[in-house]
Amino acid sequence: MMQLADYESVAVSTRIRLARNFKDYPFPGRLIRDTHAEEQAGEIIRLIAAELTSMEDFRLFEMADIPDETAALLIERYLISKDLLRHRAIAAVLVSVDRSISVMINEEDHVREQYFMKGYDLKRAYERIAGIDDIISDSIPFAYDRELGYLTACPSNLGTGLRASVMLFLPALARRGLMKKLIPALTRLGLTVRGVYGEGSGADGDLFQISNEVTLGLSEEEVLFGVEQAVGVIVEAELLERERMLGEEGIALKDRLRRSLGILLSCSLLDEKELVRRIADVKLGVALGLFGSEAGTDDRMERLDALAVDLRPASMERLAKRRLTEAEGQEFRAECVRKKIGAMKFIL
Repeated sequence: MMQLADYESVAVSTRIRLARNFKDYPFPGRLIRDTHAEEQAGEIIRLIAAELTSMEDFRLFEMADIPDETAALLIERYLISKDLLRHRAIAAVLVSVDRSISVMINEEDHVREQYFMKGYDLKRAYERIAGIDDIISDSIPFAYDRELGYLTACPSNLGTGLRASVMLFLPALARRGLMKKLIPALTRLGLTVRGVYGEGSGADGDLFQISNEVTLGLSEEEVLFGVEQAVGVIVEAELLERERMLGEEGIALKDRLRRSLGILLSCSLLDEKELVRRIADVKLGVALGLFGSEAGTDDRMERLDALAVDLRPASMERLAKRRLTEAEGQEFRAECVRKKIGAMKFIL
């Protein structure tokens, strides 16, 4: 039987998202065409902001008022979607101080509530966002039908309006061609597989997001259980395939992974795609026990994931505190990587 510790080198993060609309307001797609759109949208934003900020520490970003650089940063941090920017005049987001919760307002639905956490714990993540959902529903009644459940702009979200997602690091299954066989099987079970940036993005860095596709006719508990069962099977398959990979490829695999570490420790220029690819190699090396470390808790995989996010274009410019040309960006990224990877004190 799989133990929670078995998930540590595979499960990167957990996300729960709830889609909701309010009973007495036009859905955002219609609201934007209304002559009183900005007035009604402003009322929704004020009501939600007042409820949430009275209970917890949230920051409000109104899309009409923020610069493009801030919007790009929020997208890179998964705090908003690109779709939220389509109707900037009526859209906003509330972000918790620790950036674990974002509440998008007037995207496809009136509210998209999201909770993110590192590692794997679907139940805990759901309980956290359900508390936020209760706070919002106290301020404005949700659109709900006894047969259909929560009413949403897209029929695929009808019912619970719940998307339960787990981001998995699957280098062995991906590189050995097994994901191509696994994805159709998961689809038949009502699950979806997407890359790290969402639908259609591909699996950058061997990262795959597993989530439920079906929300109608299932309870929240059934949705969570279905995703949990699938994740357990995938994690077990990945760990088994890593053992086979190391046994069959041996010194050639070690050489590839160590070369990637060497490049990150010594590069002078580094673009984002190569960064993601090399970090995936180093993470696999850590997971396989090829790179030793100094005594103490080994949090290198988590730090490597954070580094990949911190050095995306908008995040990197915020770190640099200036705009960067493409060449400057590659040089700045390489410098940051050398320092950060060096501080992790890998032992070959």
